[in-house]
Amino acid sequence: MDDDQPSPADDSSAAPSTRRALMLGAVGAASVLSIRPALAQATGSILMCDIPVPDAGHAGSQIAADGTLVPAGTKGAYPPPSRPLKGEDVRTALRGGGTLPGYDYDRSRAYLKYVSRLQRGSAGFTCFASIQMLRK
Repeated sequence: MDDDQPSPADDSSAAPSTRRALMLGAVGAASVLSIRPALAQATGSILMCDIPVPDAGHAGSQIAADGTLVPAGTKGAYPPPSRPLKGEDVRTALRGGGTLPGYDYDRSRAYLKYVSRLQRGSAGFTCFASIQMLRK
């Protein structure tokens, strides 16, 4: 045997790499444990967000069957809901093709079409976009 070559027992470089791997694993596990509750909390707050129909800038307008805003009194249009729609209710109705709580099928469809037409910068857009990300 050549005395210049270290034996496996003398190889001290293996211990630091093993120790380092264990430390990285512990850090990774701690990260997962702290991120999961944060994601659950974020999901809960997203589902509790509100979507005004219509937004405050269009108060007094009604919602047509195709989701567009029309002047009050337009034939076939629906008055706005008495309160903003809840993100969870919108998500449930969009996912299962159902209705919003307290509204018939046609009115629910009109409100959901309005919501799906929201654009960046509109009141309720961030809530709707967050719901869309949760649907996947």
